[in-house]
Amino acid sequence: MKKIASGLAAAFLSFATPVWAQDSPVVVELFTSQGCSSCPPADAMLHELAVRDDVIAIALHVDYWDYIGWKDEFADPAYAKRQRKYARVGGRRSVYTPQMIVNGQTDIVGAKAMKLSAAIAAHAAQPMPVAVSLTRSGDTVQIKADAQSAGSYVVQLLRYQPLRESRITRGENAGQTLKYANVAQDWQELAQWNGQSALTLTAPAPGDAAIVVLVQHDKLGPIVGAARLR
Repeated sequence: MKKIASGLAAAFLSFATPVWAQDSPVVVELFTSQGCSSCPPADAMLHELAVRDDVIAIALHVDYWDYIGWKDEFADPAYAKRQRKYARVGGRRSVYTPQMIVNGQTDIVGAKAMKLSAAIAAHAAQPMPVAVSLTRSGDTVQIKADAQSAGSYVVQLLRYQPLRESRITRGENAGQTLKYANVAQDWQELAQWNGQSALTLTAPAPGDAAIVVLVQHDKLGPIVGAARLR
């Protein structure tokens, strides 16, 4: 596992975004594991990001460290599969934790606060080509999207729990009680979309968990639109 410094930045800067992108926060995906001794600093960093309105921070717990003594109770094999796809697209030969992917494009290894802050700023300065809006009605959510140009897009929906806690009794983090922010669940692909006309979808959204919708280039390319209901 990647060795990382334990120091964390006390705060992150906020950056203005172009008009088209005002409703599209920067998306930060953290691939993490309860069985990874290098992950707690990155998990703590996600808590800092989770309170920001200009960032959608998501923790995706992977299962490939389960064999070393502790089964991550939040892990989903689909998240490890997503990370491997990112690796192939980015020309990387392996996967590791912790890893952050910003807007589906920028790869950050470990908990590097300054590098992450710079990446968020760089993406925030670029207008999102797809505007996304969400409206909750009972146990459903209506999704509307409008693209500046045609493309091959995938519309995805996920939910997350803002705070979860675990007492780790085995493995590399044995003896620790760890808190995790924005733990992903129920990730699903809703539709393929060519962006040639405005999109309207209705999807089930029972309960009160936060909802995130991502519009991403096909083949796990850049995230081009995002919205959240919390």
